[in-house]
Amino acid sequence: MSDEVTKWLARTALPLAGLSAGGPVDDLRPLGEALDGVRIVGLGEATHGTAEFFRLKHRLLEYLVTEHGFTVLAMEASASAAPAVDAYVRHGVGDAAEALAGLGFWTWRTREMLAVLTWMRAYNKGRPDAAKVRFAGVDPQKCGPSLTALDAFLRRTAPDRAAGLLAPLRVLADAAPGSRPDPERRLVHEAGELLEFLRGTAPEAADAHGHARLLVRAADVVTRPGRHEDPEETVFAARDRYMAEAVGDLLDDPAARVALWAHNGHLAKGRYGRAVAAMGHHLHARHGDAYYALGLLFGSGAFRARRLRRLPWSRRRAGAAVAHRIGPARPGTLEARLAEAVPGDHLLDLRGAAGAPRAVREWLKGPHPARSFGARCPAGPTGCT
Repeated sequence: MSDEVTKWLARTALPLAGLSAGGPVDDLRPLGEALDGVRIVGLGEATHGTAEFFRLKHRLLEYLVTEHGFTVLAMEASASAAPAVDAYVRHGVGDAAEALAGLGFWTWRTREMLAVLTWMRAYNKGRPDAAKVRFAGVDPQKCGPSLTALDAFLRRTAPDRAAGLLAPLRVLADAAPGSRPDPERRLVHEAGELLEFLRGTAPEAADAHGHARLLVRAADVVTRPGRHEDPEETVFAARDRYMAEAVGDLLDDPAARVALWAHNGHLAKGRYGRAVAAMGHHLHARHGDAYYALGLLFGSGAFRARRLRRLPWSRRRAGAAVAHRIGPARPGTLEARLAEAVPGDHLLDLRGAAGAPRAVREWLKGPHPARSFGARCPAGPTGCT
């Protein structure tokens, strides 16, 4: 069986001509054929700190936009701060590096990500608004820009209520998910009161309504626990649900096609960690085969992540991002099997496995461990989350 699986992988894999954007796309055309009817392509990453992943995703984004009419780059990044990035890529407003830093995630402040925004701006320049590719964030955390926008709106329209409505919510600007667990959900109630107040304002307050809805989501994520007997009650489950809802909002435009940049764990169609339904699980349940998840894995090398002290969830603090070196994957892992079958960079379309030999189909149904490293590592690569 092992040999049959290896042979099938070697025969099915699509070798990549390179990782960088700007070159020929002939090697990507089989992927394009697999995307017929797809409206959301998840562009994953096994770590948030691998330059090669970012370069390849830039190349894939360029291909999706120029060859298949994708209209949105949505990221696992602050939905509140994303409009500043969108203003840059669509209209040249502001500075790309400042807008990128405003997203609030060190993981996105890289040369590779800056190159993506620069390409988006160059692509959009001179095109009519309807033909421009836009940028969106889907993560409810890091909502300082929403607080600033609401403060300005309320001071203009209801100055006597501005301070009272916003004062208790200002902690949401920098509060981390799960950092203020509260069974009474007081922040959620206070954010809900603000949203209810705004519902009685003029129709032109649509932007304010949107910011207030973000604060409700942010408050929910901040006050949920990291652990619970029901995994769907945790901060992780709430965050993934909200990110899926944000992607769904983008698809309210019937012409929209979304390239979704996030960690492999969020894009998976199943569950992760302690049985938490991933963002991709929700997207697949709602959109079926219109959602295509493309995870990215690696062989060996180095990636960047912050060192994390081993403390209870609510007290965890991360230090500076540093390089973590890691060797080839252990035998029995998905990466090891792929490396054995196809040593070079490649794509593999598993949707085409229906006609594969029975041994291959049985192997594909089984669980296969794969390495997954997030933005923080407690004590070296094997402890990364």
